[in-house]
Amino acid sequence: MHLVRDVNEAARDVARALAKTEAFEQSRRDRKRVEMLFAHLKRILRLARLRLRGPCGAQDEFTLAAIAQNLKRLAKLVARPPPAVAAVCVA
Repeated sequence: MHLVRDVNEAARDVARALAKTEAFEQSRRDRKRVEMLFAHLKRILRLARLRLRGPCGAQDEFTLAAIAQNLKRLAKLVARPPPAVAAVCVA
C-alpha cells in the first residue's frame, strides 16, 4: 500500500522545525503579551465594539482606551512600595 503525503506537508515540516527555535519561543511570548493587552481592552475597558464612527473616530477611541490602560498600569507601579534593600555592613 502506498501512502501519499499531503501537498502541504513540506510547509508543515518547515513550520514544525521553526517552532522548535528560540526565536519562535520569544516571538510566542511577545505575541502573548500583546494579545493579553487586547483582551483587557476588549473585556475590561469594553472596547469590543467601537462607538465613534469613521477611521478617525475609531483611532481616537482606541487611543483613549490605550491611554487609560497605560495609566492604570502606571498607577499600579507608582503605588507599589520600593523593593527592600538589604543593609550591608562594612566592618
